[in-house]
Amino acid sequence: MASGKTLGFISKMAVPAAIGFSLLQASLYDVKGGNRAVIFDRLSGVKETVINEGTHLLVPWLQKAIIYDVRTKPRNISTTTGSKDLQMVSLTLRVLHRPDVQALPKIYQNLGQDYDERVLPSIGNEVLKAIVAQFDAAELITQREQVSNRIRSELLKRAKEFNIALEDVSITHMTFGREFTRAVEQKQIAQQDAERARFIVERAEQERQANVIRAEGEAESAETISRAVDKAGDGLIQIRRIEAAREIAQTLGANPNVVYLPGGGRDGQNGASMLLGLR
Repeated sequence: MASGKTLGFISKMAVPAAIGFSLLQASLYDVKGGNRAVIFDRLSGVKETVINEGTHLLVPWLQKAIIYDVRTKPRNISTTTGSKDLQMVSLTLRVLHRPDVQALPKIYQNLGQDYDERVLPSIGNEVLKAIVAQFDAAELITQREQVSNRIRSELLKRAKEFNIALEDVSITHMTFGREFTRAVEQKQIAQQDAERARFIVERAEQERQANVIRAEGEAESAETISRAVDKAGDGLIQIRRIEAAREIAQTLGANPNVVYLPGGGRDGQNGASMLLGLR
């Protein structure tokens, strides 16, 4: 009898216990690290309080927890637009963003959980088109840092209107249309040709100056020799002949296929008669 009563009591309490456990489990929710929660109440709407990390209680069915990831996340924004001189430019912008934690209730009310998907592509394209239209294609290349700063400043203002904080904004990719790219290539080729032509002109000028200096030196040398001949008569010429004969003899003496025989010379000077042949 006692055991039967016990079993009956347990069977009676099992259903309420299961219901109670289910209610307790439904009343608990966890907010993990790097996340925040917003509570939606069916009676009063979205509550203004932002729930921090940890385990918390809510009223089952009447309330629901909406979890937001508040860590910084990257996003790429791409667009194709026209520059000030009507050149087509393709830009890719990398944005590091996160939601304003204190404004999460407003973000949920106005934008929902996919706030970044709704806002960033729209304002990113808007800002890119507005800024790029203020610069020529050449200025976008030479003043890239200034363009990037302008885009960052304007995008920060626009994102702040939607309670989105931007940690970093940078241009990661920039390309131009075929016509502008071809024009840039032709300009570079023309500059290279101009540099090459200037080098050739400078080299020709240097060669001309060298020839002038060489001619002036030869003229001065000839004039010096002429004056020396006038003063010394045939003596200088005879000395030059002897020096030339000595150089020729030294050159031929180094050749094993040349044989020398003694002979007489003019004006009482010793000379050499030369017999060529193979030993």
